[in-house]
Amino acid sequence: MKVSSYTSEAGHWYTRDGQPMYTVIGKNKKERNTTLRDAREHNLVPSVTTVMNVMAKPGLEKWKMQQVLLASLTLPRRPDEPEDQYLDRIMEDSREQGRSAADEGTKIHADIQIFYEKAPHQPQNDYVAGCVKKIAESFGEQKWVCEEAFAHELGFGGKCDMYARSELDPKVGVILDIKTKEFDNPEKVEGYDEHLMQLAAYRFGLKMPAARCANVFVSRSVPGLTVVKEWAEEDLARGWKMFARLLEFWQLKNNHR
Repeated sequence: MKVSSYTSEAGHWYTRDGQPMYTVIGKNKKERNTTLRDAREHNLVPSVTTVMNVMAKPGLEKWKMQQVLLASLTLPRRPDEPEDQYLDRIMEDSREQGRSAADEGTKIHADIQIFYEKAPHQPQNDYVAGCVKKIAESFGEQKWVCEEAFAHELGFGGKCDMYARSELDPKVGVILDIKTKEFDNPEKVEGYDEHLMQLAAYRFGLKMPAARCANVFVSRSVPGLTVVKEWAEEDLARGWKMFARLLEFWQLKNNHR
């Protein structure tokens, strides 16, 4: 579960032994975000979402354009304001909507993580209570591990929201990725290829090839409403094939394995 604010995991990197290295100390002795050049220098691997970032996301792009249009409709132009400054204000206002949504999602993620790391105790709010109840209904009692990072020898890494490994067989278990979004109708909640690929890559990276994988969608607009989307085995096999092709493309494009 993500604990930074409006910072996409698309810029996250991991050491070959699975330690996060999201920032480095620059030549000016100040901390800054890790870049591809740093990754090459320190032999880092990209996150799953960094790899998937080479893929077009028409749904996300449509949402971004809608935010720009909404900002232009609600943000009046100031008297004698130059056009370029007005357009910059519109773009900044539209990005603020994304930051607000991300910040709210980050808070919900953190609260869910706290519950599982400090259980047994009562959920802090309806978001957590609804999520915990739905996970228990779907997967029963499990020994959940939250926010564990990994790196795979194929050249990618990540940090899984939650997983539970079987005590009888370490290749078996459950892997969950939690998403927060605006919705009030459970019937309209769908999983997309990027969700599938992310979970398939986590399953491979955690060396749990027989694990059940699911997205847990927590509604930001209706506290307590949670939907679990579990992926079928044939979907996960397809998801891994898609991610593996993207990984090969990313490595060739960036000349970094």
